[in-house]
This record gives sequence, C-alpha cells and structure tokens, in this order.
Amino acid sequence: MNIALTNNLRVIRHAWHFYYASVFVIMVVCGSIGIACLTP
Repeated sequence: MNIALTNNLRVIRHAWHFYYASVFVIMVVCGSIGIACLTP
C-alpha cells in the first residue's frame, strides 16, 4: 500500500515537472518571438 502511494506521488510529481517545463519552454519561445518581432 505504501509503495503504491509513493509511486503515485512520484508520477504526479513528474507530471507537474513536465507541466512546468512545458509552460517554461512556451514562455521562452513566445518571448524570443516577441523580441524578434520588436527588433527592427
């Protein structure tokens, strides 16, 4: 029971890391595109 619980928590933690990494990448890409559009 305890092993399954910690395993689920590990999966949830990985999912959150993946979500934050995806948001960070999207922000960086959008930021670089915005800077490229602003620079003449």
